[in-house]
Amino acid sequence: MGGFLESSAAPYVGMVLATTAQVGLIIISKRAMATGMTNYTFVAYSNALAALILLPLSLLVHRSSNRPPLSFLLVSGFFSLGVLGCLAQLTGYTGINYTSAEFASAMLNLIPGFTFILAVIFRMEKVACRSSSFLAKATGTVVSIAGAFVVTLYKGPQIMTRQASSKLHYEHMEIPQLSWILGGLFLTVDCVVSSGFIIVQASILKNYPAELIIVFFYCFFAAILSTVVSLIVDRDLSAWALQPNIRLIAVLYSGIFGSAFQVSVTTWCLHRRGPLFVAMFHPLSIVIAAVLGTIFLGDVLYLGSLVGSIIIVMGFYSVMWGKAKEVEVIGNDLTRSCESTSEKAPLLSITDEQDRA
Repeated sequence: MGGFLESSAAPYVGMVLATTAQVGLIIISKRAMATGMTNYTFVAYSNALAALILLPLSLLVHRSSNRPPLSFLLVSGFFSLGVLGCLAQLTGYTGINYTSAEFASAMLNLIPGFTFILAVIFRMEKVACRSSSFLAKATGTVVSIAGAFVVTLYKGPQIMTRQASSKLHYEHMEIPQLSWILGGLFLTVDCVVSSGFIIVQASILKNYPAELIIVFFYCFFAAILSTVVSLIVDRDLSAWALQPNIRLIAVLYSGIFGSAFQVSVTTWCLHRRGPLFVAMFHPLSIVIAAVLGTIFLGDVLYLGSLVGSIIIVMGFYSVMWGKAKEVEVIGNDLTRSCESTSEKAPLLSITDEQDRA
């Protein structure tokens, strides 16, 4: 297991699993909130459960005495993650409640573009407009976002149909236009805040490379903040009830596979590959949603979904090629630097011997 975690394929596998878990979370949360459960109580429950799971796990994994001590500045950073994460979840689930799970999956594909812009602003990505790696990353980001809009706006003819039909596929026909617009605005805010969350998390990981402890504090503060908001906004205590069973299932899924597993894996990948690598897997959510919906839910697959998915994958591989090219250039520069140092070392030693003579 340790050998696989050190391999170059591990971050890719981790992000695919995390993205799949996120798509499942979008679908199940939509069903839970359809029973009257509010997004505030849902966020509070899921983060509290995740914090309970991560507390012993983080202490077990990060037992090293070499870990930097907690300081007020670090705890403040954890609190800022809690604020951003809580805001992202509340606006995201509100948007899902107003629209549909399919539309929410498509809107999440705006995150790579916002993350790329913020990474450039905060100098986490080098701006070298003439370099092939930068052009590949910039072009791939734009192409992936364009593919997401193709999936959302262009339906086209049916290319694969099953007799069973999911209600999710027809949700957009039943939702009023005003709710659709409001949901889109909330999901846009979710994407902006989520991008900021990724950037802040990346900066914290540079000074405190203990992923599970960071995620624990994030879930802990998010649970407290969302509980306070829920107690202020939700006057009906029935919103806290975990019946019918879909509410309990959704909370368990969100706490275990959402807040605990998905965020932990994403943080681990973020520490190893950077913010843009993590953000670029969001466009794959619409592809995964289309596949899962067709296989397990009996959704109809349209030409627009297939074309948009192909465009998304093309943009994704463009960014991945740019990142690989960038790593290759950095590796070559380090190799040249080491070779240059080794070549100069004997000359210095000879000069020192001559001076002594």
